[in-house]
Amino acid sequence: MKNKILKIASLAFTVGAILSGCETSAEKVAKAEINLNQANKDLDEAQEEYVADIENYRKETDEKIIANQKSMAEFETRVSNEKKEDRNDYNKKIIALQQENTDMKKRMDDYKADGKEKWELFKADFTKGMNDIGESLRDLTAEHSKK
Repeated sequence: MKNKILKIASLAFTVGAILSGCETSAEKVAKAEINLNQANKDLDEAQEEYVADIENYRKETDEKIIANQKSMAEFETRVSNEKKEDRNDYNKKIIALQQENTDMKKRMDDYKADGKEKWELFKADFTKGMNDIGESLRDLTAEHSKK
């Protein structure tokens, strides 16, 4: 009899332990809703960060483009007193740089948000292009200073 009572008690304990560890369907749905809400919140935050990154980058590049334009205008003023041959050579180079600068501005203005991965690729390529213009402008200025 003791054995039977012990077996029943341990069976009841085991069943109780198993059942207390199981979730009901309602609990599973509630957890899934919580997870879904958190995922949506995280997605919204990521989207906001992505849009903010694009806007900040646009502002930064606009400032660089304006700075490039200003530097080019100053350089044109400096070379205006050069010999005609030198002045023409510098002006051709400046015109080419101005066109590149304008093309970069148009490219940025035309960019449409198309996913974070494509944005990162665009941004890296665009940054390289802007750096190339800046470097060309510095090289041109250094070349002029040597003469």
